[in-house]
Amino acid sequence: MYIEPFGVELWMNEWETKCALNLAETCVASLTISELLQLTGQNEGDLSALLPMKMTYGAIKGSERLRSAVAALYAAHDPAQVLITHGTIGANMLVHKALVERDDHVVAIVPTYQQHYSIPSSIGAEVEKLHLREENNFLPDPDELRVMVTPETKLIAMNNPNNPTGALIPRELLEEIAAIARGAGAYILCDEVYRGMDQEGDGMSASIIDIYEKGISTAGMSKAFSLAGLRLGWIAGPLEVIEAAMIHRDYDTISVGVIDDHFAALALEHKDRILERSRAITRGNLAKLDAWIASDPRLSWIKPRSATVGLIKYDLDMLSRDFCIDLLEKTGVMFTPGSALGMEGYVRVGFANSPEVLEAGLCRVSEFLKKYYPN
Repeated sequence: MYIEPFGVELWMNEWETKCALNLAETCVASLTISELLQLTGQNEGDLSALLPMKMTYGAIKGSERLRSAVAALYAAHDPAQVLITHGTIGANMLVHKALVERDDHVVAIVPTYQQHYSIPSSIGAEVEKLHLREENNFLPDPDELRVMVTPETKLIAMNNPNNPTGALIPRELLEEIAAIARGAGAYILCDEVYRGMDQEGDGMSASIIDIYEKGISTAGMSKAFSLAGLRLGWIAGPLEVIEAAMIHRDYDTISVGVIDDHFAALALEHKDRILERSRAITRGNLAKLDAWIASDPRLSWIKPRSATVGLIKYDLDMLSRDFCIDLLEKTGVMFTPGSALGMEGYVRVGFANSPEVLEAGLCRVSEFLKKYYPN
C-alpha cells in the first residue's frame, strides 16, 4: 500500500538531533518522572508501587483507572467510550482505518497533521481539502464546508486547536460544523491533542464529542501533558467507533505498556496541576514570541489562540526549506519549513520549550537575519 511520505516527520527525523535549540518542538517542556511525582504530590518512595507490577499485556482497552481519568476530560464522563492507544498518532490511524473505505468521500480541513488526509487517500478514499486562509484567521469557512459536504461524505477530519496555526475554533463554529455533518450523517474526527492549551480562561476548549453525537476526539499525553515518552493516547467517541477501532487495534497494538498506563493515569488524576504548569510556560512564551515578531517588519503572523505552535510569515525571497536549513547550519536553531505542511512562505515555530531556550533561539535568529538578510 502506497502512502505519501510524511513531510513534518521526515524533516524532524533529518534535523532534530542536529540542532542546538529546537524551536520546532511541539510538546510542552517534557517532565521527568521525578517532576511528575512532585506535581502529583508523590515522592520517589512511591515508585515502590511499580515493583510488584507484573509485566503482562495489562488491560487490553486500557485500565479502568486510566479510561476513567480520560473520560473525566469530557462532559460525557463515560469510560466505555474511551479506548487507549499508542499515542495520538495511533488513535488517528485507528479511526481512519476503522471508518474509511475505498471510494468514500472525506473532507480534510488543512493545514493539519498529515495523517488526516494521507491515510484516507492511501485507503483509496476521495479526499477533498478545505484550506484555511490567513484572512479568515485560519478558521474554517462554514459556507465552503457546506458546499464540500455531500450525502456521500463519510468523515470530516480536522484538528482543534489547530496544528500548525494555533487557531482555535470557537464552540459556536464547532456547532455549525456539527450541524453540517449531521445533515450528511458524517462522522467528525477532531484531533484534540493540543486541547487544554488555550491562551485565555481555564485553557480547556470545547470537545467535539460533547457537541456532536458522531464526534470523535483523539488526544494523548505528549503535548499539553508534557509526557511524550509514555507514547500514550486515546480515542473518545461513539461506542460503534470504539468497537470498530478495537478490531483494527488487535492487529497493530494489542495493549499499551502497563507502566505507561500507570503514569498516564497518575498524571490525568492531577491534570489541573500539570496543565497549570503547561499554560504558564506557553502563555509566557507566546507573549515573548509575539513581541519578537512585532520587532521585525519582515515577520508577521496570526497570533495563536491555543496550542503550542504558530505560523510565521517571512518576507524573504527564498523557499522555506532553504531558509530553515540555512538557519540551522549557521545558528543551530530549528524551525519547521512551511513546505512540510503545505504552507510555503511560512515557518512553523514551537513556543513550549523552557523560556531560556526560546529566548536564546530567538536571539540567534535575530542575529542571523541582521547579518545574512539585512533589511
